[in-house]
Amino acid sequence: MLNICFNIKQKSSSRAQQKSAKLALNNINKNLRKTNFIFNNTKVIKARLFGKKQTGGKVEVLINRPLQNNDISVFIRGKVRVGTEIFLQNNLVLEVKELISDGSRIAVFKQNGENINFSKLIEIIEDIGEIPIPPYLNRKVQNSDEKDYQTIFAKELGSVASPTASLHFSEKMFDEVKNKYNYSFLTLQIGAGTFKPVETKDIREHILHKEFFSIPEETYQIINSKKPIIAIGTTVTRTIEYAFQQQKKTGEADIFLHPANKPKRVNALLTNFHLPKSSLLMLVASFIGIEEIQRVYKIAVQERYRFYSYGDSMLII
Repeated sequence: MLNICFNIKQKSSSRAQQKSAKLALNNINKNLRKTNFIFNNTKVIKARLFGKKQTGGKVEVLINRPLQNNDISVFIRGKVRVGTEIFLQNNLVLEVKELISDGSRIAVFKQNGENINFSKLIEIIEDIGEIPIPPYLNRKVQNSDEKDYQTIFAKELGSVASPTASLHFSEKMFDEVKNKYNYSFLTLQIGAGTFKPVETKDIREHILHKEFFSIPEETYQIINSKKPIIAIGTTVTRTIEYAFQQQKKTGEADIFLHPANKPKRVNALLTNFHLPKSSLLMLVASFIGIEEIQRVYKIAVQERYRFYSYGDSMLII
């Protein structure tokens, strides 16, 4: 899978240490006895579609998330208005119902003239869609992305982005986790809003997108215990913090963690290096602060660590 180079930053330490993956696990063992690893078992759908308007104009569609009454939130690259129909493969037609101020559109999908729900849509796009690799990769989808952009435990279809911290876990490394630690799963269906930058002058005014989550009873009990938790990725962190603070096992999480809204339950975080001005970067800063983030990222740049989805990661303990 990936050549992993962890940047270990201990909250109680002033030094950033570079460790191998194996030493990173040993570091967890020393600092967090009986650690509970929690992973996101979501699976990325082939959410990028290509079609044409009735005029013949080409259009690109990115499915975002399901809404009520078979409505679906989408992003459309191309000019559309309410009532515009987009013709896709396999007799699939998208009709625009509403234009939203954040740039998304509310749409319905039809096949052979009949409205279809999100579950049926997922089945259809498996044959005609593309894996929606992040836009900042600035390249076309490759055949290898269908495997590389999924975690080894991807199960619950619905995300349009991968929980990338989990991409570091090969079968061998995951076996080591299973042999040494307790582990469990939750599901957060990641939407396209994960790439939206924080644009408000005061980060406390930024409104985070909503994403559907579901937590099994076993995982929920761990969250509501005092057992130490290492969240594998920002999506797991947000889900845990929302569930813990709202006391919910399922729903739509929209908690925005930042230095003025710190996590209350997660003890440790494994995460990649994120885009500037992103809500993900603010989440990481909620653990160790803005100044420390700047210092650690400076080291990452100097050491030529790889950033973003297929990049390296850091462990905060």
